[in-house]
Amino acid sequence: MADLSINLGGIKSPNPFWLASAPPTNSGYQVMRAFEAGWGGAVWKTLTDKPITNVSSRFSGLRLYGKRMVGFNNIELITDRPLEVNLKEIRECKKYFPDRAIIASIMLEPDPKIWNEVIKKIEDAGVDGFELNFGCPHGMAERGMGSAIGQHPDLIKMQTEWAKEAATTPVIAKLTPNITDIRLAARAARQGGADAVSMINTINSLMGVDLDTWNTVPHVDGQGTHGGYCGPAVKPIALHMVGDCARDISVGIPISGIGGISNWRDAVEFMLMGATGVQVCTAVMQHGFRIIEDMVDGLNNYLDDKGIASAMDLVGKAVHKYTEFGKLNLNYKVVAQIDEERCIHCNKCYIACEDTAHQAIKMVPNPVGSSHMYNLEVIDDQCVGCNLCYEVCPVDDCITMVPQETTARAFM
Repeated sequence: MADLSINLGGIKSPNPFWLASAPPTNSGYQVMRAFEAGWGGAVWKTLTDKPITNVSSRFSGLRLYGKRMVGFNNIELITDRPLEVNLKEIRECKKYFPDRAIIASIMLEPDPKIWNEVIKKIEDAGVDGFELNFGCPHGMAERGMGSAIGQHPDLIKMQTEWAKEAATTPVIAKLTPNITDIRLAARAARQGGADAVSMINTINSLMGVDLDTWNTVPHVDGQGTHGGYCGPAVKPIALHMVGDCARDISVGIPISGIGGISNWRDAVEFMLMGATGVQVCTAVMQHGFRIIEDMVDGLNNYLDDKGIASAMDLVGKAVHKYTEFGKLNLNYKVVAQIDEERCIHCNKCYIACEDTAHQAIKMVPNPVGSSHMYNLEVIDDQCVGCNLCYEVCPVDDCITMVPQETTARAFM
């Protein structure tokens, strides 16, 4: 079996699957249950040195076509448990699971003395590293922390420097996606001495409005606020940001990938796009810690099938395939092809192409007595290879996109 262990900026763990800093890492009881199930590491729910009061209610999920929690929104703050209680439990976790990575997520007031004192106190509990929470978009941001820092590269650099001055273990800067160009934040983290970056934190969002009460979803006694959006729906955004930072030589430090990772396939995509390891939250909140078994088995089988000896050998292998639009081959062309034997004649491809694309699918009448009145055919000269018909087709492998031989074309 392949070697699943990773080294992320000096933090080692037996596999690349970590729990993200969130409700599943709120206590030692939970973290030890996770480690017993097989998780390689955990980023403890964000610690601070001041009392925190959370609200009720806090969560809401996006439901789509009968599927729950396609997206997930929360207005929960960082840990509301006393720092000393958390540190005691961190010591216990490290005692029983010395080979697992325990990373302390921290968020502190902008005072270097406080950073120095709190970091040294946390480090004494035996953590393997720190994750600086520059990402929370709600609640803490209004107090001048979280994404209020993460949206300003100069502040990221400054507070990362404070952490590095105090810490003897590796420091990861967790970045907010609520910024025009996340590469600027990642570069600032590196300039401040960060050993790695993690991304993405949650996206600013409002999940919905109840049409009967007109309350926001969720609401607290009739009032609501913006929250952090995560879950499968944010994966494409997170993957894009990881890829952008992975191919930026000015970033040049390891990446912990976060955002919509639900299974081993998602994890492999993030690793191929430059992440050394991944962090998971929403999928665990929906299905529990035991999903790690399928994630580990799936990654093991994938590496074995590919003849790859180590999970670390996946990291960044697809980054060279992710480039700027101007470098794409404008002479490459694909054309849709419909398998009539698989076609159920729902007409979704025809309607989508006729109404919203390039009118490249036609209905061809069949002889009287045929099982269907018509067949659907692609007009090759009209098809631009946009993939829309493939995406709307409800039958797997019914529509394929076939590369065509083309001659060079001139473009403005």
